[in-house]
Amino acid sequence: MVALTPDRVDDDDRYRWEEPGAYEVVPGVFRVPLPLPEDGLKAVNVYVLDGDDGLTLVDAGWAIDSSRKALEDALASLSRTVADVRSVLVTHVHHDHYSQGVTLRRDVGSVLRIGEGERPSLEALGSGTEPDGVTQIAQLRAHGAVRLVDELRKAGWGLTSDPAAWEPPDEWIAADHVLAVGGARVRAVHTPGHTQGHLVYDDGDRGLAFTGDHVLPHITPSIGFESRSGPLPLRDYLDSLARVRALPDRMMLPAHGPVRSTTHTRVDELLAHHEERLEACEALLDGRARTAYEVARGLGWTRRARAFDTLDPVNRMLAVCETAAHLDVLALRGRCAREEAGGTVHYHRTAGSGSKEAS
Repeated sequence: MVALTPDRVDDDDRYRWEEPGAYEVVPGVFRVPLPLPEDGLKAVNVYVLDGDDGLTLVDAGWAIDSSRKALEDALASLSRTVADVRSVLVTHVHHDHYSQGVTLRRDVGSVLRIGEGERPSLEALGSGTEPDGVTQIAQLRAHGAVRLVDELRKAGWGLTSDPAAWEPPDEWIAADHVLAVGGARVRAVHTPGHTQGHLVYDDGDRGLAFTGDHVLPHITPSIGFESRSGPLPLRDYLDSLARVRALPDRMMLPAHGPVRSTTHTRVDELLAHHEERLEACEALLDGRARTAYEVARGLGWTRRARAFDTLDPVNRMLAVCETAAHLDVLALRGRCAREEAGGTVHYHRTAGSGSKEAS
């Protein structure tokens, strides 16, 4: 008889969720944190769903040796092996969610599935002709952060790509498609914003929502961080949050962070956060045209409200792109003007725009 370790739902510790192991969320569903190679996020949660036809993973982890070993050790504690993994449902096309799914398919024949909205980004990455991050480099140039591009280039960021990590899936999942997984019916809810094809897997039978990077308990996901971003990724993200909020409340099983007993509470917090960021961006605009880079430098970053210049180059890149996404939503709402000239985008207040405080 395997001794099951119960998960710590609503754990107040911000980092304990990273500890390796296999944690039972509900009967037949286990959370397995796998290590990541970068200095920021330390782990990604992979969820193991047990069924009569073998195991299904929700997300797969990053294809590195330490991640594979952690997965094998966790499955061994459940008296299983990677050969029992029959299917991998991926929430979105980022390294820490997709790439180990590719290697599992090669090694044990797992069926790899991902949302059809990820096709443009995945095809670009798998082409072998487009380095990772080329889209973000173009966005930085358009939004006035040319010096930051030079810093990233010198650090080697966005110069290479491994097409072998981005092989196409066996199946593209359509929005609202219902899958039979581990004896339950799981619906693929299309939640673009973090990426255009992001899916939340809604398990109404067990009251669970596998939220990927769409809803995270401690951090706000980056917006439009992908090879083929939509024209208004923040608008898409806010709409997607509203879509998840309209579902019955579920236990939240995120990709990064501890499991929470409610999804709605965090969705409300994220919606409020982005409205506050929109107000903060608008407050930094005046009659003079400003780039997203200039506005980003006036904002505080992370929950500690760090100054922009104290961030590392990659996080400054994310900050500029996120600021541009907020400014584009302000322009959509008529609260500022967006103008492009000479390849550079500027934003400014107009006579008909401005926050409530300014009106």
